[in-house]
This record gives sequence, C-alpha cells and structure tokens, in this order.
Amino acid sequence: MKHLLKLQDLTREEILSILNLADQLKFERVNGIQKDYLKGKKLGMIFQKASTRTRVSFETGIYELGGYGLFLSSADLQIGRGEPVQDTARVLSRYLDGIMIRTFEQKEVEDLAKYGTIPVINGLTDYAHPCQVLADLMTIREYKGSFKGLKMTYIGDGNNMANSLIVGAIKLGMSFAIACPKGYEPDKDIIKWAKENGNITVTESIEEAIKDADVVYTDVWASMGMEKEKQAREKIFKDYQVNSKNLAKAKSDVMVMHCLPAHRGEEITDEVFEAHAKEIFDEAENRLHAQKAVMVKLLK
Repeated sequence: MKHLLKLQDLTREEILSILNLADQLKFERVNGIQKDYLKGKKLGMIFQKASTRTRVSFETGIYELGGYGLFLSSADLQIGRGEPVQDTARVLSRYLDGIMIRTFEQKEVEDLAKYGTIPVINGLTDYAHPCQVLADLMTIREYKGSFKGLKMTYIGDGNNMANSLIVGAIKLGMSFAIACPKGYEPDKDIIKWAKENGNITVTESIEEAIKDADVVYTDVWASMGMEKEKQAREKIFKDYQVNSKNLAKAKSDVMVMHCLPAHRGEEITDEVFEAHAKEIFDEAENRLHAQKAVMVKLLK
C-alpha cells in the first residue's frame, strides 16, 4: 500500500489491517495513551472543495500522531492559477512526507501519486471517498461485530459515496442494494465489478432495496458542485428518503448511516436522524481514527 487513491486499489486484507489499526488507535486515544507514531512528519492538505470533517479530522489526527499538518487552499497555491498538477506533485514531494487532497477530478489525485514521490491520500473526489468508507466500515463492525452476512442498502444518488461503499461492502463480504432514480446509478464499471465479485442489486424500488437491510445509508441529493441542479434533483429524488415508513421494511436492529452534512427533511427525516444519531456521530468520529490509521500505514 503506497497510496490511498480509491478502495479498488486495496485488498480485503489491507482494508482489514487499516480497520484493526484504527481500532487500536481509538483505544489508545480513549485511554489517554499518547504515542508519536509520526513524530516530525509533515502532511500537506490540499483543499479545492470546502470541508468540515475532512479538514478537522486530518489536522487533529496528524497532530495527535506527533506530526504537523499544513492547510493548503487551492486559492493560495499555484495549482489554483494553472500550474500543472505534475509540477505541484514534484515540488511538494521535496518538502513534505505526504499529501492529502480533496478535489473534483479523480485524475488529479492519480496524477499527484504518479508524478510525486510521497504517499497521496484521496480526501474526496467526485468519483470516490475512500476515507469516509473506511470510517463507515469501522463503525459497522463496532455495532454488528463482523461483516459476514450483512446487507447494506443505499438510498439516493449513485455518487462518489455509493461508488466507494459498493467496493468496501463487496470486498468485506456484505451484499449491497441501491435504490436510485433511473439515470442516477453508480459508476457502470463499479457495478460490473460488483456483479462479478459479489452480490449487488441496483433498482428504482426502495421497497426492494431496503427489505431485510442490516445497514441503511444515505447522502444528500445534490453534492458539492451540483448546486445548479438542486431544484431539479429535489423533484427527481423526492421519494428517495430514509423515513420511518421505508425503514420499517429493514431489520428491527437496522443501523442508519449518513456521511454528513445532512439535509434533514430531504434525504432523511429529522425523526429518523435523531433516532439514529448515536451511530451517525460515531461514524463521524471514526473518520479521525480511520484516517490516523491510514496516515500511520503510509507515512511511518
């Protein structure tokens, strides 16, 4: 494991190794055990998209590991003024020990890794969100004990979250179902891979997808960069909501998850969100622990 660009690049064993280390680091933090795993290491954090959880969790995480995080806004970098990403990669590789980037195009992340000589972590692209899904998987195992035999259902837009959740779920032995409007399915290549390697259902029917689900996941109807589509998407997705009526078709001990921020009253009702707030905010906290594990694996 040289980088974290997308979950497709990791084996099942590599994913489990990250989750096991994340559990250890969480235990140490909860019990006040301080270990400077990354003493003196420097992480550059490039943000071309706004962030709450990604920025705070990475900045806190590298600090707690004994290293130092540099917040690099695209507005302050030459990359924001047209410098080729391959040049930025080679320059930053001479200053830093690792790069985390939150951006639009997956190619930009892949090019940073291709031209740089230090580890690159995908903090989010329009294609994938591997850091979030590692935290999601960590949380599912905390609540359910294992992944074997679980069914994960995703309701909503087949976006970067859906893409990465499919890969994470299938690699760890869960079945996956997604309910989304026609034309808003996840990446075709990922669906093809999932059908070849596991059990996936892609349907327009919420009832079909959510039946007997152990985990129900949702995300906003319009992601960052889709603001102009918001009104149109509200009409298209109006029935694709996690609410008590739909949730009644899942298992009685179902987990509800959301990567946040949530638009309550749209993709999830306030009632359901509050009823499942504990797992949702445990999931948000686990971004810190999972990303610390990734940094230790890559930078130590």
